[in-house]
Amino acid sequence: MYAGHTDNVFALAFSPDGQYMGSGGRDKTVQVWHAQSGQTLYTYRGHTNVVLSVAWSPDGRFLASGCTDGIVQVWEALSGNTLATYRGHTRFVRTVGWSPGGQTIASGGDFGDSTVQVWEALTGKHIYTHKAQYRIFALGWSLDGTRIASASFDGTVQVWDAQNGSISLTYRGHAGAVYAMAWSHDGQYIASGGQDTTVRVWGPGAINRAPTLFRGHNRPVKMLAWSPDGQSIASAGDDTTVQVWEASTGKLEFMYEHHTAWVRAVAWSPDGQSIASVSDEKIHMWHPVLIKA
Repeated sequence: MYAGHTDNVFALAFSPDGQYMGSGGRDKTVQVWHAQSGQTLYTYRGHTNVVLSVAWSPDGRFLASGCTDGIVQVWEALSGNTLATYRGHTRFVRTVGWSPGGQTIASGGDFGDSTVQVWEALTGKHIYTHKAQYRIFALGWSLDGTRIASASFDGTVQVWDAQNGSISLTYRGHAGAVYAMAWSHDGQYIASGGQDTTVRVWGPGAINRAPTLFRGHNRPVKMLAWSPDGQSIASAGDDTTVQVWEASTGKLEFMYEHHTAWVRAVAWSPDGQSIASVSDEKIHMWHPVLIKA
């Protein structure tokens, strides 16, 4: 376990090359770790409240972090210098995501804000605001950068045009809030998880086809991560477990049961060999053994 934060961690992300990990939490800091050793390399101080989200730029040079005070900071990843501060949200910034080209960031606001805002990553210049959902918990860009998907308290996953925010697809199937969503790395599928304890996998172009349905959690699913090869999905949430599934079938492959509280964040290393997960202030780094559950 990696220790460095002094209070609960809410966000984890591996750098694109897998050498580093970024984390953020209730102690108002963003920390950068050496992924293999767990050594804390940098601690960024600048947020004035709880850090809920972190995301690396595609080239690994920058790190964005969102806070409960509505602020998004963009940091130079290996120095901690602040490059941009975005102040467009009025409340919690629950999720942030870089466009594949690295020029643009989308950030999602939770209770009291309920917007996704798209802006220039290194200047903080606002481009447009997407207002079609109530409370945004997760978002992600498609592989080609033309679409953004967002998950909401209203029970939907929406897919929309990244250039102007116009909605192209709305997935309805979860009974209750959708807390987590993630595109597969090839951009062909979206996984979502929510209050109804299920994980679902959707084909972005197949709105009328029933999703693959995964059942194994007994409490709400809060986090999802695809393996880099697209073959597996890790899901985690209020039941304190991280579950690893075969993405094409929903077959449970492995369950990690070493957390003692609800799992607040999960991330899969770029080489597919490790999963990081956290339920308090200590980050667990482990190697999923794909065995029959």
